[in-house]
Amino acid sequence: MGRAARYSTIVVCTRMMEHAMPKPNDLSRSLTALDQDSTLIAVIEMSLSRWLVSALVPGLKRDPLKQQGPDAEALLRLLHRWRDEAVKGGRVITRICVAFEAGRDGFWLARWLRARGIEAHVIHAASIPVQREHRRAKTDRLDVGLLKRAFLGWLRGEAKHCSMAAIPTLAQEDAKRPSRERENLVGERSRIVNRMKATLVRLGIRGFNVKLRQAPKRLEGLRTPEGELVPPNTAAELRREMARLDFLKAQIKVIERARLERLEAAPAERKHAMIQLLAKIRGIGIETADMLVHEVLARNLRDRRAVARYGGITGSPDESGSKRREKGLARAGNARVRRGMIQLAWRWLMFQKDSALAQWYRQRTADARGDTRKTMIVALARKLLIALWRLVTSGQLPSGVVLQPAP
Repeated sequence: MGRAARYSTIVVCTRMMEHAMPKPNDLSRSLTALDQDSTLIAVIEMSLSRWLVSALVPGLKRDPLKQQGPDAEALLRLLHRWRDEAVKGGRVITRICVAFEAGRDGFWLARWLRARGIEAHVIHAASIPVQREHRRAKTDRLDVGLLKRAFLGWLRGEAKHCSMAAIPTLAQEDAKRPSRERENLVGERSRIVNRMKATLVRLGIRGFNVKLRQAPKRLEGLRTPEGELVPPNTAAELRREMARLDFLKAQIKVIERARLERLEAAPAERKHAMIQLLAKIRGIGIETADMLVHEVLARNLRDRRAVARYGGITGSPDESGSKRREKGLARAGNARVRRGMIQLAWRWLMFQKDSALAQWYRQRTADARGDTRKTMIVALARKLLIALWRLVTSGQLPSGVVLQPAP
């Protein structure tokens, strides 16, 4: 073997080792070396009424399995009991690792366990591979075994076993509530309006604006095409719906007013500064900026690919041999971010016509086909999300963007 061949081999091996090293905030594998002889590993299959706990306890010939109620104190006692059994078997337990799937219970249990010296992790449910056979057996006992195997591989540092979710603080979770509550209220407002319109159309009445403040008074003189007044039961139903609509509008205004007060009270706070920076861009309002910051932009994401994946606006290719097709969006990320970014992408074409991103979109949709526009709007949403992430993290303003005029 010549000198050049020896050097080229060394370079290739070095690159492979560099590629295999995990990144600092990579949650797809554990960054701590696993000593299985001194580590108690437990997983929990959680439901609303019961928890099924399974563990790998050093020094025990059996793999304990315990069913209990949704009680954190009882879980802690169970872990300590298994630790004591391992100590009696001649092992020294220096680490207790617990994992469970993300679900209805959220992250409170992980925070509670960590505060008591237990290493707790929350597994992305979509990252656990499952069998696809028709009518496969599915029980809590089988699920907890699958969780245990995936968690053990993750602790060993092996890739593609499962991915962990970043555990937010209570304050970080609470900061998301106003935006999500407002989203729910706006959806309920639309449902009420649609119900009232459907009720009036059933009587042959069109063009009556049920959202007006004077709508209840105008309802008294409203007549059907037959010249009859609105029937009494239907009129009473509409008045109750209008009362609910007014109540929802008042609640939405309270949420929006409270958000502005928080921004004015602490404008230098990191998330508030991000919101104000995004709101300076024409076409982005306070509500959109608040949602994007609390849902995705304030997170410690690794790179632009991680940003796009979390936003749920990456593709899902189907490739086999010479056959290749796209099956649409992967839908594995944050649904709120995905919906918000696609809506923002359409608004971006209206308010930022001279920006580089808008010009990029128009060049690729010059054929004016509807399918092309719908496909490329997702690509625009992905590029726009990455551009906004770069703006709030490094201050890099997207090319050609127009800002709001100074007040």
